[in-house]
Amino acid sequence: MKVVIIGLGLIGGSMALDIRSMYDKVTVLGSDSNEKHLEEALHLQLIDQKASEEDLINANLIIVAVPVDVGLVLLPQILDAISDNTLVFDVGSTKLPICELVANHPKRRNFMATHPIAGTEFSGPNAAIKGLFEGKTNIICEVEKTTFKLQQRAMELFRKLGLRIRYMDPKSHDKHIAYVSHLSHISSFMLGKTVIGKEKYEQDIFDMAGSGFESTVRLAKSSPAMWTPIFNQNKKQVVKSLNEYILNLTHFKNLLENDNFEEVYNEMENTNRIKEILK
Repeated sequence: MKVVIIGLGLIGGSMALDIRSMYDKVTVLGSDSNEKHLEEALHLQLIDQKASEEDLINANLIIVAVPVDVGLVLLPQILDAISDNTLVFDVGSTKLPICELVANHPKRRNFMATHPIAGTEFSGPNAAIKGLFEGKTNIICEVEKTTFKLQQRAMELFRKLGLRIRYMDPKSHDKHIAYVSHLSHISSFMLGKTVIGKEKYEQDIFDMAGSGFESTVRLAKSSPAMWTPIFNQNKKQVVKSLNEYILNLTHFKNLLENDNFEEVYNEMENTNRIKEILK
C-alpha cells in the first residue's frame, strides 16, 4: 500500500506512525510546506521518503492534514491528479466549506470528508503520538458521496486506528463543533490574554496558578496558524456560540454584583451534570 500524507503535524504525523506500525507492506510518503518539518518527519521515521506530485497518481491513500484554508486550495489539485482507485480524505475541523468546494468535482467519489476529534495543544512532527486516535470519535460527512469500495478502505483504516465513527451532515458538524471545540479554544485564548495582561504588574498570579488554571488555558498553546482559518471558515457558528457564552458570563457577573449567591450555587449545581455527560 502506498500512502501520501500532506501535512506532517500532530494529526498527519500521528497517522503516519500508526499506519507504519499497522500495515506490513506499506510505504508512507510525506509532504509539508515547511521544509524543516519534512526533515524532522524523516528523522523521526514518521515517513519513508518525501512525496512528489508524481506520487499522487499511484497512491492508494492520500491524507490531507493541513490548515483548513490550505486544504481548500490543495484538495481540488489533488483530486485532479489522482487515479480512480485513490482514496483521499481530509482531517479538518470545518466540513461545510470543503464539501461545498468539491461538490461538483469529477473525482468527488474519491473524497471522504472526515474529522477525527483527537489531538493536543502541540504541533509539528515532534508532537506526533502513536495510538493518538484509539477510542476517539471520527465524524464523517456525506459518506454516501464516496464510492463504496473506497468507503470500505477508509473504514478498515479507521477500525485499525481505533476510531469510533459518527455520521453527520457538514452543516450540523460545523454547528456542533463550534460549541465543543472552537468556543473552547477561544475561551482558553482569551483567559490567557486576560491573565497575561496583568502579568507585568502582578507576577503573583502566575506564581499562584494551579492545575485548574493550567488545564483551562492549555488550549491557548495551540497554533494560531491553524485556528485562525478555522474561525474564519466557521465564523457564523462561532459568533453564535460566542454570543450565547457571553450572555451566560454576563448573567453570572450580574448574580455576583447583586449578591445572589443562592442562584450562583444553582447555576453551578445545574451545570454539574456535565460530569454525567462527559463520563
